[in-house]
Amino acid sequence: MKITAISTCHVRIPFSCGARAPAFAGRTWDTVDTLLVRVDTDADISGWGEAFGHTIIPATRAAIETMLAPVCLGRDPTQINALLLDLHQQLHIFGRNGPLVYGLSGIDMALWDIAGKRAGLPVYELLGGTAKRQLPVYASLIRYSDPDLVARNAARAVAQGFRQVKLHEIGFEQARAARAAIGPGVALMVDANCPWSIAEARRMAQRLRELDLFWLEEPCWPPENYAGLAEVRRIGVAIAAGENNNSATGFLHMFQAGAVDFAQPSPAKIGGISEARKVFALAEAHNVQLAPHTPYFGPGLLAGLQLNAAHVPETLVEWFYFDLETSLYGDAILPREGHITLPKGAGLGYDPDPAVIARFGS
Repeated sequence: MKITAISTCHVRIPFSCGARAPAFAGRTWDTVDTLLVRVDTDADISGWGEAFGHTIIPATRAAIETMLAPVCLGRDPTQINALLLDLHQQLHIFGRNGPLVYGLSGIDMALWDIAGKRAGLPVYELLGGTAKRQLPVYASLIRYSDPDLVARNAARAVAQGFRQVKLHEIGFEQARAARAAIGPGVALMVDANCPWSIAEARRMAQRLRELDLFWLEEPCWPPENYAGLAEVRRIGVAIAAGENNNSATGFLHMFQAGAVDFAQPSPAKIGGISEARKVFALAEAHNVQLAPHTPYFGPGLLAGLQLNAAHVPETLVEWFYFDLETSLYGDAILPREGHITLPKGAGLGYDPDPAVIARFGS
């Protein structure tokens, strides 16, 4: 079998989120943007992946089309480890993070999708199998800033059956409003997205202790200051981090520093399923819990589901709490009562809907 083509498609699906469309990375964020990666073979088997993402999509797309795809054409898609190692080693001088690794992530996912389809098995079976039928999901809210909006949307998520709610707020009042709205029986997480110095993060962690957080996510700048993150963890609030790590090696250093309670590899950013599965093994060896970063609506989410399913302990799935105009997979992966039904199809489980791609893709 040989790879005959690699193509990309930028899908933009409008959404609503319980507030005015937020500003993000230099633009008004009024669509969910997904960069699909398709790998075709001479055996008439195609695989789908997703490469991160958002406003960096044009750069990621260029990296795939001009640097990664030419190296992959004619190669054997069944030799995933050998091909990915070759890509990493050939192209490492151009950066070990950002668009190049995001593009690698999408290609890797597509190769695993091909492997599952070729075997007639879901990817989780290739990764070791599972007895799970459903996976628990938490609602990951956008940053509303207004405490009333935070409270209203957190309460709405709980009313829809979510038992865990994550905020993207950086203020104590917003977090307190959410806790008051959802009550003590629902897990509350706060993802700050790296805004604070170590001293500031320690002070905020002290204040947040009274809210009984399930975890505090990425409180420190820079995110790779693992020793500083370990200092914040010693305050007594569980720490989650890792979506910005570009390799399993970064997670190894994080675990050695005692920096986190929850590791968050992101399949669409770290190098796909191949690199993420290494993080799963490292986390188990260091007795660290897993909570992969999967705020996606395409193959990036499916890859997270496959990884979570093959991991024996129960692992939460991140679900971006949006109301999409449509979905790449219809109703198949929409959460119900705080759970997602595990795809049973071969490969990643589903192919994107061609009609949605035709309408919203370019």
